Amino acid sequence: MKPWIKRSLIGLFGAGIVLGGIGACSHRYGHHPAGGEYESKYTQKMIERVSSELELDAAQRERLVQLGERLREQRRALVGTTTEPRAELQALVSGPTFDRSRAQAILDEKTGAIQAKAPAVLDATAA
Repeated sequence: MKPWIKRSLIGLFGAGIVLGGIGACSHRYGHHPAGGEYESKYTQKMIERVSSELELDAAQRERLVQLGERLREQRRALVGTTTEPRAELQALVSGPTFDRSRAQAILDEKTGAIQAKAPAVLDATAA
């Protein structure tokens, strides 16, 4: 085989590998923003999966659904009303001084949210 043909084939093969690798790494792995329709589909899928693995009857499955709803409510309460929680924490840390009172207020808010929703989660678990 002539050297220029050999080099051309190696170059094309190498370019194919590089482009294939870039294409394989460029997708977003199917991550979607959680919420709405996606959240309900994911919840149904997880309930089906857990129900089949544990061989749950209808009453147990209903209690599992209630537990999931209570956990979701607790998580929403924990997230709170902030739209950018990371930015809020970064502002606390990146400033010239650490705002201890604001950090304590955030901690109290999160702790209060957990304490407010915990009885409902425990009741759903015990039911």
